[in-house]
Amino acid sequence: MNRTEFIIATAIILFVAFAAGWFANWLVHRFTRVKQSDVADLDRMSQELHEAEETRDQAITYLQQRESELTNQLSQTEAELNAAMEGLRDARREAEELRARIG
Repeated sequence: MNRTEFIIATAIILFVAFAAGWFANWLVHRFTRVKQSDVADLDRMSQELHEAEETRDQAITYLQQRESELTNQLSQTEAELNAAMEGLRDARREAEELRARIG
């Protein structure tokens, strides 16, 4: 094989390698291309996810506020109960003192 034949054979091999690489690249892009409907579905799902996260955040905020209100109401009720129990104790003590004076 002389020099010219070697150059031509090398050029043909390089061209075939280039063509095979280009064809493989085309096939990969052809089969992995994202369809417009898939993009629309992804957009819709991301919007729904965003709305769900906002709803969750609102629910968490509401529950925190409600928990705070109930905790305050419970502490007020406990304070009123303690005051009523103290008043009842005083009334019983006073009744016992009166019974002791009368009796």
